[in-house]
Amino acid sequence: MTESSASKDQQHPLYNRDRPLINSLLSQEATDYNLAELARMRIRYQGFPGARDIQQGLDQVLQRWGLTEAELFAKTREIHQVGGIYKSRGKKEEEDWN
Repeated sequence: MTESSASKDQQHPLYNRDRPLINSLLSQEATDYNLAELARMRIRYQGFPGARDIQQGLDQVLQRWGLTEAELFAKTREIHQVGGIYKSRGKKEEEDWN
């Protein structure tokens, strides 16, 4: 009668902030910034037990842009090597892991 908690989808704590970003990516082109954002979201939701609509949206963006996940990560590694894709808020050498 009771369902095990392992089989229940969870609500991601950043869902409400990320959903509009995914919607935006679905309607935009594959700029360096958008590629970096897509890769960041792929990593955030990879293996997450829930937020299925976001995970499907991320798959759709990849498909729309004609990329595999491996190609996306290769491109974003190149982008991040050049640096400056995310401007810090006044602090030097700060990384944003949100």
